[in-house]
Amino acid sequence: MNAGLPVRDRLLPVEALPVLDVPSAEIARARELAARHGMVRDRGLDIDAPVIARVERFAAERDRPAVADGRRQLSYAELAVEARRFATLLEREGVEPGTVVGVGGERRIEVLAAFLALELVGALYVPADGSWPAGRVRDVLDQAGAALLITVEDEGEVPAALREGAEAAGCRIVPASGARECEPWRGEARLESLDQPRYVLFTSGSTGRPKGAVVEHRGMVNHLWAKIVDLGMTGDDVLAMTSPLGFDISVWQMVCPLLLGGRVEIVPDEVAHDQVAFARAVDDRGITVVELVPTMVRHLLDDLPDAPAGSLGGLRWMIATGEELPAELSRRWLEAMPHAGLLNAYGPTECSDDVTHHSVTAPDLELLRLPIGSPIVNSRLYVLRGTEDGAWAACDVDEVGELFVGGICVGRGYLGDPDRTRAAFFQDPFESSPTGRLYRTGDAVRLLPAGAGGEDRPVLQYLGRVDRQVKIAGVRMELGEIEAVLQRHPGVGAAAVVVHEFGHAE
Repeated sequence: MNAGLPVRDRLLPVEALPVLDVPSAEIARARELAARHGMVRDRGLDIDAPVIARVERFAAERDRPAVADGRRQLSYAELAVEARRFATLLEREGVEPGTVVGVGGERRIEVLAAFLALELVGALYVPADGSWPAGRVRDVLDQAGAALLITVEDEGEVPAALREGAEAAGCRIVPASGARECEPWRGEARLESLDQPRYVLFTSGSTGRPKGAVVEHRGMVNHLWAKIVDLGMTGDDVLAMTSPLGFDISVWQMVCPLLLGGRVEIVPDEVAHDQVAFARAVDDRGITVVELVPTMVRHLLDDLPDAPAGSLGGLRWMIATGEELPAELSRRWLEAMPHAGLLNAYGPTECSDDVTHHSVTAPDLELLRLPIGSPIVNSRLYVLRGTEDGAWAACDVDEVGELFVGGICVGRGYLGDPDRTRAAFFQDPFESSPTGRLYRTGDAVRLLPAGAGGEDRPVLQYLGRVDRQVKIAGVRMELGEIEAVLQRHPGVGAAAVVVHEFGHAE
């Protein structure tokens, strides 16, 4: 696996990726369709500055609260100093540019400080959630080639599974408390180039072996600004960090407001998993933006009658992600929370998190399945279908195809895993993008015509995984569509459809 090699040597260069088989005529047609239907969205953004530079700018200009986690609160100046103390600790432990460092435990301020410190010294962040079993911790740290694991807990409080997994991976454990005695690091952030790998997040693999998706600095920061642009975020916004560390959404939840002078509220599990307590926290802490999976949105609405009247009155946005958002759940949200927008977000970890956004409105509810929308800034989306000769052809409106993603958001592939990288990443045949890569999502989509769902332009509709399409008696079926119909019934909370084959009597 060559885990000891530098990260860049464990990633495939663009020229080593396969070339997607698209005839030249179809390349031109795909470009034209993407441009005509709004699937290309270019915009200049300030993605060449480290996040820590923005933190220190706000610390100097107008120091204000930056982050709180229920245990303590730090201003921008205090956060900047803590990050630089962590940077000194990292250097003392032998961390160099390009080193992979694990950060593990609960959601706490220390995770954010360590994340910014890794940016300062030019190292890569790989999270290890404190709730993971030891085997998962071992696999992630081992495959990442992590040199050490920073734990937010003190030496005697490190969860047993986290300690056991780190030791099995041969990874040194360094408690975050060690940074308290360090002098602040005095160097400049070591950002050598925009394609510098910034973090590694592990997704589940079909073989049971996790895949380490590597995201570049420009992809990460572009996604942060995409959220700011589409949500209209300002320095007055307060974003709730509710995601476990192992999920890609934890990154933007943890750092996005810091680009604006806003505030991050880190919500502990005991509050995040109690919907009445969570609603109270949203109100008490002035949280304006929340992101949850649809299942948790449903639980929140179910339990809201037990919360004080007027709960969530200051909420501006609810973002639904990670699962398909049912139309009936959206109807409930729009009726209960007319003051708070509902954003349907879609995207793979391999592409720096979300690549589409869609603000749900009443006309969307007439559709069988909600749109996932249109591309975030600086991403390019192509809907392609396989042909009988093994090539790919572009899909127009109302045609079902597979979604491919290009643009700044596309990551570097899977760390130390060339075979699975070549199966999902290709040289981009459509545009000369900064990454030069095209990612195959494996998701079936349809481009809805303008006017569908009240939009004045075409939008994408998610139809499920490509491998969930089945044929019954020669008729192609979308299992996800059957589930969507079942979930429209008021007596059905959730549905899952599977196909069973039965033998026939001779």
